[in-house]
Amino acid sequence: MAAAAMAVAGLRQSPSHRLVRAAGALGGQPWLREGRAAVAAGWSRPEPGGEVQYCAELLRKRDYEGFLCSLLLPAESRTSAFALRAFNVELAQIKDSITQKTTGLMRMQFWRKAVEDIYCDNPPHQPVAVALWRAVKRHNLTKMWFTKIIDEREKNLDDRAYRNIQELETYAENTQSALLYLTLEMLGVRDIHADHAASHIGKAHGIVTCLRATPYHSARRKVVLPMDICMLHGVSQEDFIRGKQEKNVRDVIYDIASQAHIHLEHARSFRKKVPVKAYPAFYCTVALDAYLYNIRKVDFNIFHPSLQKRSTLLPLYLYIRSWKKTY
Repeated sequence: MAAAAMAVAGLRQSPSHRLVRAAGALGGQPWLREGRAAVAAGWSRPEPGGEVQYCAELLRKRDYEGFLCSLLLPAESRTSAFALRAFNVELAQIKDSITQKTTGLMRMQFWRKAVEDIYCDNPPHQPVAVALWRAVKRHNLTKMWFTKIIDEREKNLDDRAYRNIQELETYAENTQSALLYLTLEMLGVRDIHADHAASHIGKAHGIVTCLRATPYHSARRKVVLPMDICMLHGVSQEDFIRGKQEKNVRDVIYDIASQAHIHLEHARSFRKKVPVKAYPAFYCTVALDAYLYNIRKVDFNIFHPSLQKRSTLLPLYLYIRSWKKTY
């Protein structure tokens, strides 16, 4: 847990120092192997008062980009962001760690009850839940967003393909956008234009996440890409499972990636109306831009090995974006 402890201990450092030290501690560790280790460690109990370090370590292993983005938030919001992102990781890893839907439903019910107990000032003795309770108390976070995230993740346990791009966007709105709404609340921002930007950025994030997971799912004979776009180009699920790279397969990826790009552009079209105080919530756009740029470079070949590599320059790009005060 050295990297996470370092991140927490360095809360008062400048953004550049926090990112450089965190990235240095993380250097070269394969994210998929770390993810499996995090699943195994997901329910261990930290030392008393160690909830922040626990959440930071969970993020470092399972949500590297979210970990780095959280380091760039103001000090008064940073530990709360660790808790929020760790909550999201706990929910996200349920689907990958079960063999029966019933088990997944039981674990979702645990978190549903945990949220209820958090808002009754009686959080369960689980590190992420305790850290989340502190975040809720500190920032008066809206309970509805937590409920939406759990509801949508629970529905997604069915593990079927999205019927159309709108269904994927709905899933993204109720998960990724909801996380951004809560992050805005942590920053003390309650603004309609910021919410509008969060909605579009969250949808872009959900679409990119779906694309990035395609090789992983295909290797396990699963395809969740929107069926309407696949049918439009005459592409079957078997084409993705076999890793085909024909033009019509790449056309499917192009159409889906283009939708993510449109959402990002729309979120930026009214940037001047969004309070500058909200910008740190949107630094996740750095990683989204990078992925969309890289997939364009390989002509939308979703299976290209370069797309599965972690960017060593991401901390630098994040710092530059924060220095420019934009998203």
